Amino acid sequence: MTEEIVQFGYASEGRAPFSLAEYERRLGLVRRAMDVRGIDLLFVEDPSNMAWLTGYDGWSFYVHQGVLIFHDADPMWWGRRMDANGAVRTVWMAGVHITHYSDDYVQSATRHPMQHLASIIRDLGYGAKRIGVEMDNYYFSAKAYLTLRESLPEAELVDATALVNWQRTVKSDEELDFIRRAAKISEKIIDGVVARIEPGLPKNELVADIYRDALTGLDGDWGDYPAIVPLLPSGADAAASHLTWDGRKFASGEATFFEISGCYRRYHAPFCRTVFLGTPPDHIRAAEAALIEGIEAGLDAARSGNRACDVANALAAPLERAGIERGARCGYPIGISYPPDWGERTISLRPEDETELEPGMTFHFMPGLWMENWGLEITEPILIREDGPAECLCDRPRKLYVKT
Repeated sequence: MTEEIVQFGYASEGRAPFSLAEYERRLGLVRRAMDVRGIDLLFVEDPSNMAWLTGYDGWSFYVHQGVLIFHDADPMWWGRRMDANGAVRTVWMAGVHITHYSDDYVQSATRHPMQHLASIIRDLGYGAKRIGVEMDNYYFSAKAYLTLRESLPEAELVDATALVNWQRTVKSDEELDFIRRAAKISEKIIDGVVARIEPGLPKNELVADIYRDALTGLDGDWGDYPAIVPLLPSGADAAASHLTWDGRKFASGEATFFEISGCYRRYHAPFCRTVFLGTPPDHIRAAEAALIEGIEAGLDAARSGNRACDVANALAAPLERAGIERGARCGYPIGISYPPDWGERTISLRPEDETELEPGMTFHFMPGLWMENWGLEITEPILIREDGPAECLCDRPRKLYVKT
Protein backbone atom coordinates (compact mmCIF):
# COMPACT_ATOMS: atom_id res chain seq x y z
CA MET A 1 0.00 0.00 0.00
CA THR A 2 2.86 2.39 0.76
CA GLU A 3 4.19 1.81 -2.79
CA GLU A 4 0.83 2.88 -4.22
CA ILE A 5 0.95 6.11 -2.22
CA VAL A 6 4.42 6.94 -3.54
CA GLN A 7 3.39 6.21 -7.12
CA PHE A 8 0.68 8.83 -6.80
CA GLY A 9 3.13 11.30 -5.33
CA TYR A 10 3.25 14.08 -7.92
CA ALA A 11 3.07 17.65 -6.70
CA SER A 12 -0.17 19.22 -5.58
CA GLU A 13 -1.26 22.22 -7.63
CA GLY A 14 -1.78 24.18 -4.42
CA ARG A 15 -5.13 25.83 -5.12
CA ALA A 16 -6.31 25.66 -1.51
CA PRO A 17 -8.09 28.91 -0.65
CA PHE A 18 -6.16 29.84 2.51
CA SER A 19 -2.57 30.54 3.47
CA LEU A 20 -0.31 27.75 4.68
CA ALA A 21 -0.07 29.53 8.04
CA GLU A 22 -3.85 29.33 8.35
CA TYR A 23 -3.86 25.57 7.73
CA GLU A 24 -1.04 25.14 10.22
CA ARG A 25 -3.09 27.07 12.79
CA ARG A 26 -6.04 24.75 12.26
CA LEU A 27 -3.92 21.61 12.48
CA GLY A 28 -2.41 22.88 15.72
CA LEU A 29 -5.85 23.24 17.25
CA VAL A 30 -6.91 19.76 16.16
CA ARG A 31 -3.69 18.12 17.30
CA ARG A 32 -4.00 19.67 20.74
CA ALA A 33 -7.56 18.35 20.97
CA MET A 34 -6.32 14.92 19.88
CA ASP A 35 -3.65 15.02 22.55
CA VAL A 36 -6.20 15.86 25.26
CA ARG A 37 -8.30 12.88 24.16
CA GLY A 38 -5.30 10.55 23.84
CA ILE A 39 -5.96 10.02 20.13
CA ASP A 40 -2.97 8.80 18.11
CA LEU A 41 -4.60 9.07 14.69
CA LEU A 42 -7.76 10.90 13.61
CA PHE A 43 -9.88 9.89 10.63
CA VAL A 44 -12.05 12.75 9.37
CA GLU A 45 -14.83 11.94 6.89
CA ASP A 46 -17.02 15.04 7.23
CA PRO A 47 -16.42 17.00 3.97
CA SER A 48 -16.63 20.34 5.83
CA ASN A 49 -13.88 19.23 8.20
CA MET A 50 -11.88 17.81 5.30
CA ALA A 51 -12.06 21.13 3.48
CA TRP A 52 -11.27 23.12 6.62
CA LEU A 53 -8.12 21.09 7.26
CA THR A 54 -6.85 20.53 3.71
CA GLY A 55 -8.75 22.68 1.20
CA TYR A 56 -10.28 19.66 -0.54
CA ASP A 57 -13.36 20.66 -2.50
CA GLY A 58 -15.37 18.31 -4.68
CA TRP A 59 -18.79 16.70 -5.00
CA SER A 60 -17.48 13.30 -3.99
CA PHE A 61 -18.95 12.90 -0.51
CA TYR A 62 -21.46 10.33 -1.77
CA VAL A 63 -18.64 7.77 -1.65
CA HIS A 64 -16.27 7.07 1.22
CA GLN A 65 -13.39 9.52 1.53
CA GLY A 66 -11.53 11.17 4.33
CA VAL A 67 -8.39 12.68 5.78
CA LEU A 68 -5.97 11.07 8.21
CA ILE A 69 -4.60 13.53 10.77
CA PHE A 70 -1.25 12.69 12.38
CA HIS A 71 0.58 14.38 15.24
CA ASP A 72 3.90 14.58 13.40
CA ALA A 73 3.18 14.63 9.66
CA ASP A 74 1.04 16.43 7.13
CA PRO A 75 -2.51 15.11 6.69
CA MET A 76 -3.19 12.36 4.17
CA TRP A 77 -6.16 12.63 1.81
CA TRP A 78 -7.80 9.28 0.94
CA GLY A 79 -10.66 8.61 -1.44
CA ARG A 80 -11.85 7.15 -4.72
CA ARG A 81 -9.25 7.04 -7.49
CA MET A 82 -11.16 9.35 -9.85
CA ASP A 83 -11.43 11.91 -7.04
CA ALA A 84 -7.73 11.85 -6.22
CA ASN A 85 -7.12 14.14 -9.18
CA GLY A 86 -9.49 16.60 -7.53
CA ALA A 87 -7.45 16.38 -4.34
CA VAL A 88 -4.28 17.16 -6.27
CA ARG A 89 -5.94 20.31 -7.59
CA THR A 90 -7.42 21.59 -4.32
CA VAL A 91 -5.43 20.53 -1.24
CA TRP A 92 -2.38 22.31 0.13
CA MET A 93 -0.38 19.14 0.86
CA ALA A 94 2.21 17.63 -1.48
CA GLY A 95 0.95 14.90 -3.78
CA VAL A 96 2.70 12.18 -1.77
CA HIS A 97 0.00 12.76 0.86
CA ILE A 98 -2.79 11.83 -1.55
CA THR A 99 -3.85 8.21 -1.95
CA HIS A 100 -6.85 6.34 -3.32
CA TYR A 101 -8.78 3.11 -3.64
CA SER A 102 -9.81 1.50 -6.91
CA ASP A 103 -13.31 1.72 -8.34
CA ASP A 104 -14.16 -1.92 -7.62
CA TYR A 105 -14.62 -0.89 -3.97
CA VAL A 106 -17.45 1.48 -4.88
CA GLN A 107 -20.92 0.16 -3.97
CA SER A 108 -19.59 -3.38 -3.86
CA ALA A 109 -21.34 -6.21 -2.06
CA THR A 110 -18.07 -8.11 -1.57
CA ARG A 111 -15.58 -5.49 -0.39
CA HIS A 112 -15.66 -2.13 1.37
CA PRO A 113 -13.45 0.97 1.10
CA MET A 114 -12.79 0.80 4.85
CA GLN A 115 -10.86 -2.42 4.26
CA HIS A 116 -8.54 -0.43 2.01
CA LEU A 117 -8.23 2.36 4.57
CA ALA A 118 -7.44 -0.16 7.28
CA SER A 119 -4.57 -1.57 5.22
CA ILE A 120 -3.11 1.95 4.89
CA ILE A 121 -3.45 2.53 8.63
CA ARG A 122 -1.65 -0.76 9.35
CA ASP A 123 1.14 0.01 6.86
CA LEU A 124 1.68 3.38 8.52
CA GLY A 125 2.10 1.72 11.91
CA TYR A 126 -1.22 2.63 13.51
CA GLY A 127 -2.88 -0.78 13.41
CA ALA A 128 -2.81 -1.13 17.20
CA LYS A 129 -3.23 2.53 18.13
CA ARG A 130 -6.06 4.67 19.48
CA ILE A 131 -7.92 5.98 16.43
CA GLY A 132 -10.60 8.67 16.49
CA VAL A 133 -13.55 8.48 14.08
CA GLU A 134 -16.55 10.76 13.57
CA MET A 135 -19.22 8.28 14.60
CA ASP A 136 -22.26 10.59 14.59
CA ASN A 137 -21.78 12.07 11.16
CA TYR A 138 -23.84 12.17 7.98
CA TYR A 139 -21.04 10.59 5.98
CA PHE A 140 -19.66 7.85 8.25
CA SER A 141 -22.06 4.93 8.02
CA ALA A 142 -22.70 2.10 10.44
CA LYS A 143 -21.26 -0.28 7.84
CA ALA A 144 -18.12 1.83 7.60
CA TYR A 145 -17.59 1.70 11.35
CA LEU A 146 -18.22 -2.04 11.61
CA THR A 147 -15.92 -2.78 8.69
CA LEU A 148 -13.13 -0.59 10.05
CA ARG A 149 -13.45 -2.20 13.48
CA GLU A 150 -13.37 -5.69 11.97
CA SER A 151 -10.37 -4.79 9.78
CA LEU A 152 -8.38 -3.27 12.67
CA PRO A 153 -8.98 -5.75 15.50
CA GLU A 154 -6.00 -4.53 17.54
CA ALA A 155 -6.88 -0.83 17.28
CA GLU A 156 -9.08 1.09 19.71
CA LEU A 157 -11.70 3.08 17.78
CA VAL A 158 -12.95 6.02 19.83
CA ASP A 159 -15.73 8.49 19.16
CA ALA A 160 -14.25 11.77 17.91
CA THR A 161 -17.55 13.23 16.73
CA ALA A 162 -17.28 17.05 16.45
CA LEU A 163 -13.67 17.12 17.66
CA VAL A 164 -12.74 19.11 14.55
CA ASN A 165 -16.04 21.02 14.51
CA TRP A 166 -15.31 22.52 17.93
CA GLN A 167 -11.97 23.84 16.68
CA ARG A 168 -13.85 25.72 13.96
CA THR A 169 -16.01 27.84 16.28
CA VAL A 170 -13.72 30.91 16.43
CA LYS A 171 -13.10 32.20 12.92
CA SER A 172 -9.82 33.62 11.69
CA ASP A 173 -9.64 36.92 9.82
CA GLU A 174 -9.27 34.95 6.56
CA GLU A 175 -12.47 33.05 7.28
CA LEU A 176 -14.38 36.17 8.30
CA ASP A 177 -13.47 37.74 4.98
CA PHE A 178 -15.12 34.83 3.14
CA ILE A 179 -18.22 34.95 5.36
CA ARG A 180 -18.59 38.69 4.74
CA ARG A 181 -18.47 38.05 1.00
CA ALA A 182 -21.14 35.39 1.39
CA ALA A 183 -23.26 37.86 3.39
CA LYS A 184 -23.19 40.35 0.51
CA ILE A 185 -24.50 37.62 -1.78
CA SER A 186 -27.24 36.85 0.78
CA GLU A 187 -28.30 40.49 0.67
CA LYS A 188 -28.44 40.35 -3.12
CA ILE A 189 -30.66 37.25 -3.00
CA ILE A 190 -33.15 38.81 -0.57
CA ASP A 191 -33.21 42.05 -2.57
CA GLY A 192 -34.07 40.04 -5.66
CA VAL A 193 -36.82 38.13 -3.88
CA VAL A 194 -38.51 41.29 -2.62
CA ALA A 195 -38.29 42.94 -6.03
CA ARG A 196 -39.68 39.98 -7.99
CA ILE A 197 -42.28 38.28 -5.82
CA GLU A 198 -45.90 38.97 -6.78
CA PRO A 199 -49.22 37.13 -6.89
CA GLY A 200 -49.37 34.70 -9.81
CA LEU A 201 -45.62 34.13 -10.06
CA PRO A 202 -44.81 30.38 -9.99
CA LYS A 203 -42.52 29.50 -7.12
CA ASN A 204 -40.07 27.56 -9.23
CA GLU A 205 -39.49 30.60 -11.44
CA LEU A 206 -38.53 32.71 -8.44
CA VAL A 207 -36.25 29.93 -7.20
CA ALA A 208 -34.51 29.97 -10.59
CA ASP A 209 -33.81 33.67 -10.07
CA ILE A 210 -32.63 32.99 -6.52
CA TYR A 211 -30.08 30.53 -7.86
CA ARG A 212 -28.99 32.96 -10.56
CA ASP A 213 -28.41 35.70 -7.99
CA ALA A 214 -26.63 33.24 -5.68
CA LEU A 215 -24.30 31.82 -8.31
CA THR A 216 -23.47 34.96 -10.25
CA GLY A 217 -22.34 36.47 -6.97
CA LEU A 218 -21.43 40.10 -6.46
CA ASP A 219 -18.56 42.48 -7.24
CA GLY A 220 -16.42 39.73 -8.72
CA ASP A 221 -17.04 37.27 -5.88
CA TRP A 222 -18.57 34.24 -7.56
CA GLY A 223 -21.25 32.29 -5.74
CA ASP A 224 -20.91 28.66 -4.71
CA TYR A 225 -23.80 26.23 -4.22
CA PRO A 226 -25.29 26.48 -0.71
CA ALA A 227 -25.42 23.53 1.65
CA ILE A 228 -29.23 23.85 1.90
CA VAL A 229 -31.60 24.61 -0.99
CA PRO A 230 -33.89 27.67 -0.78
CA LEU A 231 -36.79 27.17 1.63
CA LEU A 232 -39.93 29.20 0.88
CA PRO A 233 -43.23 27.83 2.20
CA SER A 234 -46.30 30.09 2.01
CA GLY A 235 -49.46 30.54 4.05
CA ALA A 236 -50.35 27.50 6.16
CA ASP A 237 -47.31 25.66 4.72
CA ALA A 238 -45.09 28.21 6.47
CA ALA A 239 -45.99 26.45 9.73
CA ALA A 240 -43.44 23.86 8.53
CA SER A 241 -39.83 24.97 8.81
CA HIS A 242 -38.18 22.97 6.02
CA LEU A 243 -40.42 22.85 2.95
CA THR A 244 -38.84 23.72 -0.39
CA TRP A 245 -40.84 24.73 -3.50
CA ASP A 246 -43.15 23.49 -6.21
CA GLY A 247 -44.86 24.99 -9.24
CA ARG A 248 -47.71 26.63 -7.39
CA LYS A 249 -48.14 30.39 -7.70
CA PHE A 250 -47.70 32.96 -4.97
CA ALA A 251 -51.08 34.19 -3.75
CA SER A 252 -52.42 37.34 -2.13
CA GLY A 253 -53.19 37.09 1.58
CA GLU A 254 -50.22 34.85 2.38
CA ALA A 255 -46.84 35.24 4.04
CA THR A 256 -43.84 33.43 2.57
CA PHE A 257 -40.57 33.16 4.43
CA PHE A 258 -37.36 32.82 2.46
CA GLU A 259 -34.50 30.96 4.11
CA ILE A 260 -31.44 31.32 1.91
CA SER A 261 -27.69 31.73 2.13
CA GLY A 262 -25.05 33.22 -0.04
CA CYS A 263 -22.03 30.95 -0.29
CA TYR A 264 -18.47 31.95 -1.12
CA ARG A 265 -15.72 29.30 -1.27
CA ARG A 266 -18.00 27.04 0.84
CA TYR A 267 -18.51 29.71 3.54
CA HIS A 268 -22.12 30.61 4.34
CA ALA A 269 -24.12 33.54 5.72
CA PRO A 270 -27.71 32.25 6.19
CA PHE A 271 -30.29 35.01 6.10
CA CYS A 272 -34.11 34.95 6.26
CA ARG A 273 -36.83 37.45 5.56
CA THR A 274 -40.60 37.10 5.19
CA VAL A 275 -42.80 38.74 2.54
CA PHE A 276 -46.56 39.20 2.90
CA LEU A 277 -48.58 39.76 -0.28
CA GLY A 278 -51.51 41.97 0.67
CA THR A 279 -52.46 43.33 4.08
CA PRO A 280 -51.05 41.35 7.02
CA PRO A 281 -53.55 40.33 9.73
CA ASP A 282 -53.19 41.74 13.21
CA HIS A 283 -51.80 38.52 14.73
CA ILE A 284 -48.89 38.48 12.30
CA ARG A 285 -48.17 42.15 12.90
CA ALA A 286 -48.18 41.51 16.65
CA ALA A 287 -45.82 38.56 16.21
CA GLU A 288 -43.55 40.71 14.04
CA ALA A 289 -43.29 43.36 16.76
CA ALA A 290 -42.53 40.80 19.49
CA LEU A 291 -40.02 38.97 17.31
CA ILE A 292 -38.12 42.13 16.41
CA GLU A 293 -38.01 43.14 20.08
CA GLY A 294 -36.71 39.69 20.94
CA ILE A 295 -34.09 39.74 18.20
CA GLU A 296 -32.77 43.10 19.35
CA ALA A 297 -32.59 41.84 22.93
CA GLY A 298 -30.81 38.69 21.75
CA LEU A 299 -28.29 40.68 19.72
CA ASP A 300 -27.52 42.80 22.77
CA ALA A 301 -26.97 39.63 24.83
CA ALA A 302 -24.71 38.10 22.17
CA ARG A 303 -21.53 39.49 23.68
CA SER A 304 -18.14 38.03 24.41
CA GLY A 305 -18.18 36.50 27.90
CA ASN A 306 -21.91 35.86 27.90
CA ARG A 307 -23.30 32.38 27.27
CA ALA A 308 -25.29 30.84 24.44
CA CYS A 309 -28.26 30.50 26.80
CA ASP A 310 -28.20 34.25 27.53
CA VAL A 311 -29.07 34.94 23.89
CA ALA A 312 -31.92 32.44 23.90
CA ASN A 313 -33.34 33.77 27.17
CA ALA A 314 -33.18 37.38 25.99
CA LEU A 315 -35.09 36.46 22.84
CA ALA A 316 -37.69 34.46 24.75
CA ALA A 317 -38.85 37.18 27.14
CA PRO A 318 -40.66 39.46 24.62
CA LEU A 319 -42.12 36.45 22.83
CA GLU A 320 -43.50 35.03 26.08
CA ARG A 321 -45.07 38.37 26.91
CA ALA A 322 -46.82 38.20 23.52
CA GLY A 323 -48.04 34.66 24.25
CA ILE A 324 -45.69 33.03 21.71
CA GLU A 325 -43.94 29.75 22.52
CA ARG A 326 -41.20 28.65 20.14
CA GLY A 327 -39.93 25.39 21.63
CA ALA A 328 -36.81 25.32 19.46
CA ARG A 329 -33.26 26.57 19.60
CA CYS A 330 -32.74 30.00 18.09
CA GLY A 331 -29.34 29.67 16.46
CA TYR A 332 -26.23 27.70 15.63
CA PRO A 333 -22.66 28.32 14.45
CA ILE A 334 -21.97 28.87 10.74
CA GLY A 335 -18.92 28.84 8.52
CA ILE A 336 -17.63 26.32 6.01
CA SER A 337 -20.12 23.63 5.05
CA TYR A 338 -21.39 21.09 2.53
CA PRO A 339 -24.85 19.54 2.08
CA PRO A 340 -27.04 18.69 3.82
CA ASP A 341 -26.48 21.34 6.52
CA TRP A 342 -24.83 24.76 6.83
CA GLY A 343 -24.56 24.61 10.64
CA GLU A 344 -21.40 23.49 12.42
CA ARG A 345 -23.22 21.11 14.82
CA THR A 346 -21.60 22.31 18.05
CA ILE A 347 -23.10 25.21 20.05
CA SER A 348 -26.85 25.79 20.14
CA LEU A 349 -28.45 29.08 21.14
CA ARG A 350 -30.93 27.59 23.61
CA PRO A 351 -31.60 27.77 27.36
CA GLU A 352 -29.67 24.58 28.16
CA ASP A 353 -26.39 25.57 26.45
CA GLU A 354 -23.95 27.40 28.73
CA THR A 355 -21.09 27.64 26.23
CA GLU A 356 -19.25 30.93 26.67
CA LEU A 357 -19.30 33.20 23.64
CA GLU A 358 -15.93 34.28 22.29
CA PRO A 359 -14.85 36.97 19.83
CA GLY A 360 -14.75 35.57 16.30
CA MET A 361 -17.65 33.15 16.74
CA THR A 362 -20.26 33.36 14.00
CA PHE A 363 -23.88 32.25 14.28
CA HIS A 364 -27.10 32.16 12.36
CA PHE A 365 -29.36 33.86 14.92
CA MET A 366 -32.47 32.05 13.77
CA PRO A 367 -35.59 32.73 15.88
CA GLY A 368 -38.15 31.53 13.36
CA LEU A 369 -41.80 31.28 14.33
CA TRP A 370 -43.68 28.24 13.04
CA MET A 371 -47.21 28.42 14.38
CA GLU A 372 -50.28 26.29 13.75
CA ASN A 373 -51.14 27.66 10.30
CA TRP A 374 -48.59 30.39 9.55
CA GLY A 375 -44.91 31.14 9.87
CA LEU A 376 -42.55 34.10 10.18
CA GLU A 377 -38.78 34.17 9.82
CA ILE A 378 -36.61 37.22 10.44
CA THR A 379 -33.02 36.15 11.09
CA GLU A 380 -29.47 37.47 11.13
CA PRO A 381 -26.00 36.02 10.53
CA ILE A 382 -23.97 37.48 13.38
CA LEU A 383 -20.38 37.86 14.60
CA ILE A 384 -19.40 37.97 18.28
CA ARG A 385 -17.11 40.97 18.68
CA GLU A 386 -14.37 41.84 21.16
CA ASP A 387 -16.64 44.42 22.75
CA GLY A 388 -20.30 45.29 22.53
CA PRO A 389 -23.26 43.46 21.05
CA ALA A 390 -23.05 41.12 18.09
CA GLU A 391 -22.42 42.50 14.62
CA CYS A 392 -25.04 41.68 12.00
CA LEU A 393 -23.19 40.58 8.88
CA CYS A 394 -26.12 41.45 6.60
CA ASP A 395 -27.61 44.91 6.45
CA ARG A 396 -31.24 44.85 5.44
CA PRO A 397 -34.36 46.12 7.27
CA ARG A 398 -35.36 43.86 10.13
CA LYS A 399 -39.07 43.68 9.39
CA LEU A 400 -41.91 41.86 7.66
CA TYR A 401 -41.79 42.96 4.03
CA VAL A 402 -45.23 43.84 2.65
CA LYS A 403 -46.20 44.06 -1.03
CA THR A 404 -49.76 45.10 -1.79
